[in-house]
Amino acid sequence: MQLYNHLKHANPFFLIAGPCVIENESVMQKCAEHLSRLCARLDLPYVFKASFKKANRSSGSSYSGPGLDEGLAILQKISRDFEVPVLTDVHEVCEVAAVGEVCDILQIPAFLSRQTDLIRAAAASGKIVNIKKGQFMAPEDMAPAAAKAAETGNEQILITERGTSFGYHNLVVDFRGFATMSKIGYPVIYDLTHSLQRPSSGVSTGGNPEFAPMMARAAIATAMISGLFIECHPEPQKALSDAATMLPLTDMEPILRECIRISQGVRA
Repeated sequence: MQLYNHLKHANPFFLIAGPCVIENESVMQKCAEHLSRLCARLDLPYVFKASFKKANRSSGSSYSGPGLDEGLAILQKISRDFEVPVLTDVHEVCEVAAVGEVCDILQIPAFLSRQTDLIRAAAASGKIVNIKKGQFMAPEDMAPAAAKAAETGNEQILITERGTSFGYHNLVVDFRGFATMSKIGYPVIYDLTHSLQRPSSGVSTGGNPEFAPMMARAAIATAMISGLFIECHPEPQKALSDAATMLPLTDMEPILRECIRISQGVRA
């Protein structure tokens, strides 16, 4: 509960950030070092994120990660070396026990946000559960999703907005949704990266990361979110997954500083 309470009461907000998928230990270490030092300077609670497997790639030939065992070994080393909590996705009930041994937060991907058995198994691990709102769900639909986790007795729940499908290859963010989701009673996170995707256009996902600073500022100005979720990479153009949407590590500090400034003004 200590980590959950730390995140829940973070002021001005907390950050979940890291690469989309685990590529190799060198890239992971570079990201964790940069982000942990930056958040220490800015006094922001920080959680490192990366996926050991991306189960919903646009193409079957796309890189999907190193797999469970190798991926968890890298995440465990990140947690130990940089003394930061770590988050990764779970896709099947059979993954939950192993992931729960290593990770502090188990994330339910957006496409799996209605999977009752998966949500309950993740919550039963006793770890924090972050449920991403499916692109096909209304904000109020997150109440029963969160209730599935809470039914296990685990109230360490986070809920994340990552955009809503708008036509075939676009997403939009309804900022009224932050207010609706906050009434459910759990910390709300804004997934900046995935809300700017252009999903499944061709064999890979596109995106508009140039809008990231504006969208981050706008979300923080609602005063309804507790955390930001941002995927980033030392060289996004060379990334093996979501290269079109991740931000360069060098963009993180100005975005976070602007968001801190806005949050302080809103709360004043």
